Amino acid sequence: MTASRTGRALVLAGVAVAAFGANRAMAAAGESPAASQAPAYADLVDLLEPAPLVLVVQIRKVAQVEPERARDVRPDRARLYVEARGLEALRGALPAPAPVSYLADVPRDAKGKLPPLAKRSVLLVALPVAQHPEMLQLVAPDAQLPWDAALAVRVRAVLAALAAPDAPSPVTGVREAIHVAGALAGEGETQIFLATANGSPAAITVIHQPGKAALGAVKWSVSFSEVLDASGQPPARDTLAWYRLACFLPRDLPKGVNVSATAGDQARAAQDYQLVMEGLGPCGRAR
Repeated sequence: MTASRTGRALVLAGVAVAAFGANRAMAAAGESPAASQAPAYADLVDLLEPAPLVLVVQIRKVAQVEPERARDVRPDRARLYVEARGLEALRGALPAPAPVSYLADVPRDAKGKLPPLAKRSVLLVALPVAQHPEMLQLVAPDAQLPWDAALAVRVRAVLAALAAPDAPSPVTGVREAIHVAGALAGEGETQIFLATANGSPAAITVIHQPGKAALGAVKWSVSFSEVLDASGQPPARDTLAWYRLACFLPRDLPKGVNVSATAGDQARAAQDYQLVMEGLGPCGRAR
């Protein structure tokens, strides 16, 4: 690495420190990143949602950052200083025509070698660097992804879902749960009201209809509006509504939110919450 490139890499190393906290927090939570796996749907939303820049670039030059300047890199990865030219902006705008530079942690293969990257197209999920328009800061150390047709379809779908006028707001927890028994034995309805990041309404409705087995004795749906749609369906996996629930709701109904009138109704509300969580399945992050 030349003196000038080393200097630029050192500047980038300083501004990139904050982005590395996400992976450290994930590791502390017990989630094991898997470098060889394609990103799960949840991984893509995690990366894309907060990022002001989503760019496709072509790598021109690569230089490995010396280990003593990258002490927090995982053993199966190497930190690279990358120069690239912009090809397309999927969100935000491409930097000025000059090449952009950034740091990325890239997985090694089974033999400990790095993949050839020169001339390859990659997706960058990034932040601009103040007063350095030619530099980018990735939102996470692994926010450089190999760009291909399959990833293009997935990324564009996620960005479109996030930009939709009726996109569901991030869910931050459960506000209240209540079960009300029906007139007939086994009938009833549970409503689970959710807390959201912007205060917009969101609720899960579970309907028990033992006399209508052909329609499903128990069914549930979610609404992200003032209108509770009890006739709806659970959100399909790998959709934004599913992500909001599966990746951010607690696995068990929190204490104090179950306001059902009787012990039996409280038990039913808790059971219905478990039914919803089982239906959603795990969030399935692969990073």
